[in-house]
Amino acid sequence: MNSPHPCLIDPCQLAFDIDGVVADTMDVFVTLARERFGFEHITKDDISCYNLSKCLQIEKEILDELVCLTMDDEHTMLIPPMPGAPEFLTEMAIAHPLRFVTARIWPESITAWLYQTLPEVPREKITVIASGAPEKKSQILKDLNVRYFIDDRTETCLELKESGIQPLLFVQPWNRNDPYDGLIRVENWARVKECVLLPNPKLG
Repeated sequence: MNSPHPCLIDPCQLAFDIDGVVADTMDVFVTLARERFGFEHITKDDISCYNLSKCLQIEKEILDELVCLTMDDEHTMLIPPMPGAPEFLTEMAIAHPLRFVTARIWPESITAWLYQTLPEVPREKITVIASGAPEKKSQILKDLNVRYFIDDRTETCLELKESGIQPLLFVQPWNRNDPYDGLIRVENWARVKECVLLPNPKLG
């Protein structure tokens, strides 16, 4: 089933989630689950819902430790970017600052990760706001005058849509079984690029 295609988005009105959208965070989660705790059978496709305790047969204490390890300063810096994300964001930053709103509690490590991942983007063009909870993103985005937001959590996208912000759901194994209710889905960063009006450097 094809998602509805939006009109080309003005980059000035666009912001991004990071984990699961720009950063392939679950790649590190799966690696730690296998190497640190011996869950060698686990793959990213096994993460079929956002609530990990509902789809992974892992004790809560171990699951909590895995999440904390994945998000700590050391392992955050090991997260690979989603294919195509650095190239798109670097191109977008030529003319427009990049704005990110993450549900992480602290922004420092993921901001350092963005600096590492986007070495050609001046640091003053990267803004990261840590909301501490997905439910707080809506008000932050309104305060930033953001009209479009890319996120991998279906519930967040539905909340944003309800509040008047156009969400784009970045497709991941943990949201593929969710009811979409008319949400625009983007399967990869090539699809994101199709939706955004990027500057033409040849005309600059």
